[in-house]
Amino acid sequence: MSASDKKTKIAIRGLYKIFGADPASVLDEVQAGMGKEELMETHRHVLGLNNINVDIKEGDITVMMGLSGSGKSTLIRHLNRLIDPTAGEVELDGTDIVGVNEKDLRRLRREEMSMVFQHFALLPHRTVLENAGMALDVRGVARADYESEAQKWLARVGLQGVGDQFPHQLSGGMQQRVGIARALTSNSPVMLMDEAFSALDPLIRTDMQDLLLELQAELKKTVVFISHDLDEALKLADHLVILKDGYVVQQGEPQEILMKPNDPYIVDFISDINRARVLRVRSVMEETGQRPETVAGEVDWDDTLESVIARSEGQTDLIYSVTRDGAQVGVLRMTDLVKALVPTAAAEDGLRSGAA
Repeated sequence: MSASDKKTKIAIRGLYKIFGADPASVLDEVQAGMGKEELMETHRHVLGLNNINVDIKEGDITVMMGLSGSGKSTLIRHLNRLIDPTAGEVELDGTDIVGVNEKDLRRLRREEMSMVFQHFALLPHRTVLENAGMALDVRGVARADYESEAQKWLARVGLQGVGDQFPHQLSGGMQQRVGIARALTSNSPVMLMDEAFSALDPLIRTDMQDLLLELQAELKKTVVFISHDLDEALKLADHLVILKDGYVVQQGEPQEILMKPNDPYIVDFISDINRARVLRVRSVMEETGQRPETVAGEVDWDDTLESVIARSEGQTDLIYSVTRDGAQVGVLRMTDLVKALVPTAAAEDGLRSGAA
């Protein structure tokens, strides 16, 4: 199913957030084009979000990334209304949650959305099992009824047999697994993950990313993941949203952003990326169902260019048939692959303007 065919689970429309003594008094000026620095200098207000418009598709991992101060954590907190916007709408399944009453908002937070935090947010006086089952406990489900569900998800994230321990007895990576198990036990269709892996050591972080992708392949949750790390974003994202100073610089399928960056800010982000390791065959191939007369073999449309280079042993005159689910969808010429490893004209222009 293509992205355009998927249902929009969360629609963010014209979202603004201004922090200060009287945000409403300066909203018109922001909407007329006043930026973050000018707003601070002129009115001593902070522009957190500036006209955000994003469609979060059902069953996708949408990664929102940017440097510190870009607005990514502010944005995710609007999705379950931990923060109220200055203006705009956040629709969940067509209902604008900005306007719902407190009772419905509590239900939404308990049943529709779960959240995994950067620093685990486990209750130290509760056991691992009790932490995992906390969402159901809050809903009034008896322990005897939620215990088997919590045990199931603890086992699923690799924590079978530790339910009677307390959080301080676990490593950081294990504590974050409890956080994920808690989100899964809640059985909510939406998972919000705010820098969920950034406090972990690199190897553990990689393991957690792999675990999330494994679970997502099975469960197809709608995941909103906040990150400041491009490698992590490119690994996880079905849809990537890059923020700067509270506004969206570029959004789309990660491969498309890598191939066609539209702003010097994006170019800076991707300049140090190993393109061969990140780019996929589908982004470079020529779409065709016609098989060339001479092919060096078949490659999958989701293979990395790095894997194809290794397979070709450096030969640049080869042509591969590209398959998806066993059927040919294109051809890949090694000459096109090599060209894709060179920054695009847009990227080069961006680099020149950034150096000017």
